[in-house]
Amino acid sequence: MTEDSKLLVERVQTGVRMEKRLLKILKAFAEYHDMTLGDLLEGIVLHAFDGKTPFSPASLERIQELKRFYDFDLDSGASHRLREIKARPVRKRTADK
Repeated sequence: MTEDSKLLVERVQTGVRMEKRLLKILKAFAEYHDMTLGDLLEGIVLHAFDGKTPFSPASLERIQELKRFYDFDLDSGASHRLREIKARPVRKRTADK
């Protein structure tokens, strides 16, 4: 890629919440490709917006391996059915006198 073909963008820091094992898979996949999690997510979303798959057959095989490693059993059918486990209330510690 030449310097002229690169696009300048403004990136912002964000905090997103997602399923724990899914995040582990994404981070491992990004690391495998020597890229940041943000770069991976940008690529996935840009491909999805164009109705294209962001993954080659080899990448899909790697993802299947990571899904097995992290015991991840969800698929796209789960996307609108996920509910978060309610966190246990934090016990307040009393100061010792």
